[in-house]
Amino acid sequence: MRLSVLLFAAASLGFAADAARAEATRYPLSIENCGHTLRFDAAPRNAVTIGQSATEVLYSLGVGDRMAGTALWFNAVLPEFAEVNARVPRLDNNAPSFESVINRRPGLVATQFEWMIGPQGVVGTREQFHELGAPTYVMPADCEGKNNLIGADGTRTAPFSTEALYKGITQLAAIFDRQDRGSELVASLRARETAAVARAQAVNLPDASAVFWFSSADLDLDPYVAGQKGIPGYMMRTLGLRNVVQSDEEWPTVGWETIARANPSVIVVARMDRRRFPADEVERKLAFLRSDPVTSQMEAVRNNRIVILDAHAMQATIRLVDGLEALTEAMERLRP
Repeated sequence: MRLSVLLFAAASLGFAADAARAEATRYPLSIENCGHTLRFDAAPRNAVTIGQSATEVLYSLGVGDRMAGTALWFNAVLPEFAEVNARVPRLDNNAPSFESVINRRPGLVATQFEWMIGPQGVVGTREQFHELGAPTYVMPADCEGKNNLIGADGTRTAPFSTEALYKGITQLAAIFDRQDRGSELVASLRARETAAVARAQAVNLPDASAVFWFSSADLDLDPYVAGQKGIPGYMMRTLGLRNVVQSDEEWPTVGWETIARANPSVIVVARMDRRRFPADEVERKLAFLRSDPVTSQMEAVRNNRIVILDAHAMQATIRLVDGLEALTEAMERLRP
């Protein structure tokens, strides 16, 4: 959905008036972020983002003209940001080098994931950036209630809540003195989230279940599927779907035989432009599900109850609500 439509929805529900009263940032600004205290004497003049969530949040806040570089892309940028995104250097489709980020002389480096910038960051540690005068900001959804040192993609110690996403939007809005835009965006997302939940509750499918398949290192290997406490786990829990995967890891690997025995009502597969693994391509996922001797016998496959979602909608991003709405529509199709 286009950002202009999102903001109109917020205004129609009476949120825009509250957003218009948002106070300007008073610098110096101090923010607590994932165990680090950040101080800003003014809004950063240029920023680098690693991870599409941070990138599209900053575009939504209207600070695309301050973007010095982006990296780590799963899907194409939202259409409403295509023009501004074309003017911003793309440092890498995946993980950029530490040097390529620092060479942009960023006043802020915002990352979606701690595995990019964190204790074991593949780009670097936060301390490495801070020593060179480049503050780093980690989206709270990837550090609060999550231990990224356990499991391949981290392990949730507490269930994800969209409050972590909204906190990230609000804090970045404060850093760049864009509180009005941040408040409007959060209000719009909240309104859509509430509406999707209400629609799903009206469907009333007490025993519906699902599995989210993100990708696989190889189609012959166990798939990466959504754990019970991550973002897809939140989506299923909120909409009344039972997750057939009970792991606390963000994206554990689970065998197809185990998944088939659980026989989920719906299979949700990720569509992405990334081509890191063979199963990143959604067409290959679908072909596998329909041809494999085990998966082809699953109820969801036989009845074509397969939902395709952007990979970015399975993460803590502004597209998350798109995922909620798509799942709600799928649940309505399940209704007898």
